[in-house]
Amino acid sequence: MNKTIAAAAALVLGTALGASVAMAEEKRVTPKEAETMVKKGVMAIKAGPRDKVLADMTDPKGAWVDRELYITVYQMDGTALAHGANAKFVGKNMIDLRDANGKEHIRERMELAKTKSVFWQDFTFLNPVNKKIEPKQMYCEKADALIVCGGIYKPV
Repeated sequence: MNKTIAAAAALVLGTALGASVAMAEEKRVTPKEAETMVKKGVMAIKAGPRDKVLADMTDPKGAWVDRELYITVYQMDGTALAHGANAKFVGKNMIDLRDANGKEHIRERMELAKTKSVFWQDFTFLNPVNKKIEPKQMYCEKADALIVCGGIYKPV
């Protein structure tokens, strides 16, 4: 009987430890981490050389990607200059892009940037880590005529 209890306890403990490890591996990006990366991105763009920095920000395996957090940079007309999750967006005007709920989130972002130098924006987008459409909060700062953003995903 004691062996059965010990085996059950070991199984429960092992399962709990496995779940803790899995949760730690899936640790979500915090709002503070997003803000910090965007602020570093703004400083890097201003320090230049701009083309190299934007190319680095588009590298999905580079320093500007951390779990599901990545940098995007847009011109005020909605043209993507850097996108850490999808290099195919770079050089394209994304102003009419809609999220999974039909929201024109790039257009909204450009409108917000006309009146605010720093802001958060809500929409839904594909999480590049788990490949699920999730609610996203994007932190953005203006850097001259550019909008530099990085976001966090909220599990559904």
